[in-house]
Amino acid sequence: MPDAATLYGLLGIVLAGLGAHAAIVQRDSIRRLLAINVMGVGVFLVLIATAYFGPNQDPDPIPHALVLTGIVVAVAATALALALLRAFERSDDE
Repeated sequence: MPDAATLYGLLGIVLAGLGAHAAIVQRDSIRRLLAINVMGVGVFLVLIATAYFGPNQDPDPIPHALVLTGIVVAVAATALALALLRAFERSDDE
């Protein structure tokens, strides 16, 4: 059985791949935005998995700080993208 860091890394790679595939294939803008968010979560998981060095060692705090910063940026970017999509759809209706 692989350790937790390996499982997190593999799950992150799978999520990033699925998100990238959905971002390319989907036509709806909201679904593309959600796919990009899923891809970001996969990257966050890979970063967390790389911070783990073993059961008797402290994890590297730099990837954890990057992930926390990335979460804040992802939330702000998602809100901006949703506002822009809403404005764009309103201008198409008129």
